[in-house]
Amino acid sequence: MTTVRSTLPDDARKVACEALQDTLVDLLGLSLVGKQAHWNVVGPRFRSIHLQLDDVVTAARDFADTVAERSAALGVPPDGRPETVAKGFTLPAPQEGWVRDSDAVQVMVDALQDAVARLRERIDATEKADPVTQDLLIGITAELEKQRWMFDAENFPR
Repeated sequence: MTTVRSTLPDDARKVACEALQDTLVDLLGLSLVGKQAHWNVVGPRFRSIHLQLDDVVTAARDFADTVAERSAALGVPPDGRPETVAKGFTLPAPQEGWVRDSDAVQVMVDALQDAVARLRERIDATEKADPVTQDLLIGITAELEKQRWMFDAENFPR
């Protein structure tokens, strides 16, 4: 079996790939949370929230692919299997069944806020280990913060 060799020292690769794997789980889970809310949102703002949820799902899926490919490039196979995501995912998610538009928005605000907080920890962790991975995480954080702001504005004023 051939393995991909990393350009990073083993200790730096370990830090970077742990951050990438945890981010992959968050992003795949976030895309599922967004789709669950997308399919079940109801209320007077159905259409706008329904479409906005797809924006988050698309971003999360695209970023998940980029994160997984970065891990592979560093010589560590990414793990996006359903059981891995289910085991490691801890972000807020909508309730089962129909979700009122304001509740769907709040779930997304909370999930995005938690995801951003975790990304910021990973940004700090990868600063010296791998600035390339850090830069990738910074870009993801910027987009998820923007998405969080857009959802948060939907429920203003509270």
